[in-house]
Amino acid sequence: MKTYEQVLETVELALAKGEYHYCIEFLLPIIESFPLSSKEGVNLRTILITALCGINNKDEAKKFCKELLKSYDNKTRENAKYLMEVIDSPDIKKPENWNVEFESDPSLNKQSLKSLRKRKIIAGEKKFINITNTPTGETKPFQKGFSLIIVLILLLLIPLLSGCVRIENSLDLSEIDSITNSLIIEGKYIKKFPWQIKFEDKIKGIFPNAEIIQEESSFSLKNKNLNLETAKNVLKKIQHAAGELAGGSTNIEINTTQKDFIFFKKFFYKIDLDLKSIQNLDNLELIFKIINPNKVTLINKNNSNLEIVKNLITWELNPGQMNSLEFSFWSWNKLLIGISIILVIIILAYALRFYRFKLGSDLPQLPSD
Repeated sequence: MKTYEQVLETVELALAKGEYHYCIEFLLPIIESFPLSSKEGVNLRTILITALCGINNKDEAKKFCKELLKSYDNKTRENAKYLMEVIDSPDIKKPENWNVEFESDPSLNKQSLKSLRKRKIIAGEKKFINITNTPTGETKPFQKGFSLIIVLILLLLIPLLSGCVRIENSLDLSEIDSITNSLIIEGKYIKKFPWQIKFEDKIKGIFPNAEIIQEESSFSLKNKNLNLETAKNVLKKIQHAAGELAGGSTNIEINTTQKDFIFFKKFFYKIDLDLKSIQNLDNLELIFKIINPNKVTLINKNNSNLEIVKNLITWELNPGQMNSLEFSFWSWNKLLIGISIILVIIILAYALRFYRFKLGSDLPQLPSD
C-alpha cells in the first residue's frame, strides 16, 4: 500500500493538470484506508470533493462533505460547512449579450484549398499579428471546476492567514500555593517546522519530569504543584529557550505584592516581557493566559491586546516591543477562616453544654441530709 505522502503527491499533480477523473479513480479505492479522524483522511477527502466538483458530480461531493461534518475537529467541521455552501450555490447562467456573433456573407465564393494554403504560409512568415480588425470569435467560458477550485483555495487559505503557529502559555493561579503552568504549541500545517522540533526537544531536555504530550502537529507541556518562585523560574526558562532559538535575548520579570486583611488577601501582579530583540515573527501567534482565583481588576487599562472574562486574562503578545501587564485580585485567607470556624464551633458547643447544665433535668433528686 502506498504511503500518505505518495498518495498526496499523485492526487495533487492530477488535480493541478485538471485530470479530475484520474484523481477520483485513484482515491476512491483507498480513501477508507485513511480514517476520518486523522488529518491525512480529512485532507484527502477535501481533494476528492474538489475533483468531484470539477466534473460537476455534486451529489457524490455532498456525500463526502457530510462525512467531514461529523468530524470531532471544529476546524474540519467549519471547512466542511464552507464547502457545502459552495456546492449548494446555484450555477450562474451566462448572459447572451456576452457572446459576439458574426454572420457570414453568402455572396462570397468559396476559396480553393491552394489559396488557403498560400495565405497560411504568408501568415506564418509575419513576425507579429495584427489584431486591430480581426474578430475574436465567440467568448468561451472557463472550464468546469475552474471557479470552484479558486474559491476552495481561498477558503482553505483563510485560517492560515492569521498565523501558521500558535504558542499559548497558561498560568493557573487558582491555588496560590499550587500553581499550574501549561505550554501548548499548535501548528496549522500537517508537518511541523524545523524550529518547532528544535524548540520542543530543548523544552523536553529542560523539563524531563513534566507532563509532555507530543503529537504530529502539536506539543503540550504541563508543570503542576508549583509555588510562586518555582513558577517564575519555569517561565524564565521557557522564554530564555525561545529567545535563544529566535536569535535574540528575551527577559520576563514578575513582581508580586500582597495586602493582608482579616479574612481576605489582595494580590498585585506586574509582568514585564521584553521581546524587543525578537523581530520578523508575523506568522506567529503568542498568547499568554492567566487564570485567577476571583474576578480580576486591570490596573493599566491602556493595553489594547487584553481580553478579560471574569477571572481569565487573555494577553496577546507583540514581538519587537516591551509587553507589560498589571492586575490585582482578591483571595480568601483560608487558614484564618478555618481557624475561626473551629473556634466558633467550640464556643457554641461549650455554651450549649453550660446552659444545659444550668437548666438541670426533670429527674427526681435524692433528699439531702
